Amino acid sequence: MRRLLRHPVRLVPLGFLVTILVGTGLLMLPWATSEHRHTPFLTALFTATSAVSVTGMAVVDTPNYWNEFGLVMITVLTQVGGLGIVTGATLVILVVARRLGLRSRLLVQAETAEFGIGDVRRLLLRIAGLALACEAVITAILTARLWISYDYPFDRALWGSVFHAVQAFNNGGFALYTDSLVAFSTDAWVTLPLAFGTIIGGIGFPALFEAVREWRQPTRWAVATKLTVWGSLTLLVVGFAGLLVIEWANPRTLGIYAWSEKLLVAFAQNSYIRTGGFNVVDMDGLEEESYPLVIALMFIGGGSASTAGGIKVATFFLLAFVIRAELRGEPDVTVGHRRVATASQRQAITVALLSVALVVGGTVLLVFLTEGVPGYAALFEVTSAFTTTGLSVGIAASLPQNGQLALIILMFVGRIGPLTLGSAIALNTRRRLYRYAEEQPIVG
Repeated sequence: MRRLLRHPVRLVPLGFLVTILVGTGLLMLPWATSEHRHTPFLTALFTATSAVSVTGMAVVDTPNYWNEFGLVMITVLTQVGGLGIVTGATLVILVVARRLGLRSRLLVQAETAEFGIGDVRRLLLRIAGLALACEAVITAILTARLWISYDYPFDRALWGSVFHAVQAFNNGGFALYTDSLVAFSTDAWVTLPLAFGTIIGGIGFPALFEAVREWRQPTRWAVATKLTVWGSLTLLVVGFAGLLVIEWANPRTLGIYAWSEKLLVAFAQNSYIRTGGFNVVDMDGLEEESYPLVIALMFIGGGSASTAGGIKVATFFLLAFVIRAELRGEPDVTVGHRRVATASQRQAITVALLSVALVVGGTVLLVFLTEGVPGYAALFEVTSAFTTTGLSVGIAASLPQNGQLALIILMFVGRIGPLTLGSAIALNTRRRLYRYAEEQPIVG
């Protein structure tokens, strides 16, 4: 325990693991299922891991398998997982800042001015307040819509709205309908609040707070905020346009709708792709050309210190600036008239390459463990699990036990891996009193 306290970063995966095991035990209870039967350990473990890691992937029919107690447990686990990773990431940033040297601490403080580097209580209260306020607004809108337009009893409308609001803001993806949100695909009063909740929760609190505070002067934003906000907007536009063009005439997705409905459905689905987990079209019905786009968007994910997964938007676009500087022969990588530290570049490359290795390795393992699973389907499921997206082409429930166990490990690693790895790298930085002679090996 003393070793853990000396290295608080290690408490993050331990806390998530304990929460998953507690959730697994609760979901195994007979009064958590609709038929009051004991849930198999692997099914409960998969569901608890999916909820705590805010993935939303399921191996059972969520609305029919679990009863009210089970669904409440999933909601609580999702909320704890979403806010837990955000507050954990925030506290880790503070720990990293305190462990760095004076010069590095001042640089970190300049980049994370909204944190205050000392007022942890105020910061955590702001995070919790924003989360609850956003979920409350979504709940109010959905409750009114389901109660008035769909003739739901008020208590059922309220419960369904709370459940989906928590899932949206935390980028969870569980739904109270077997086909997710397909039945509401053309209802803007349902899909858009959930889409905006997913976007806000996936931006990340450091970037969101600074963007709101300095909204009149975006040129003063920190590099991380610029990469996250402008990068997220870019990905939203690219994903929306890509889905619209590719799926426009597909009768299994957008082809059955009028042009105005196509715009709504494409925007909503694109908003859920980068770790939101809901779907308003059948993922198994997408055109083949859409899968590379969807997999790439899932892999990138959302913002740092957010409820979203993936390698993070800032990581992806920082690598783009690294490539740009290398192609132009520039000695420094600059973003918005700021030079990016070499250590940050190495960290981005490390996180991205290790993530690629995990996705490729997981895909090969899943194909090896299962028979008859197409390669693209295995890649889709593995990417969705690792990036905690939760979208599926329908093979997760039919996988053998070892295949489901592989997805469980990927969900857990994908949720805490980038945070733990990045923090460990930052805390492990040390200075040598000497440097070796330099060589330039041939590359390419």
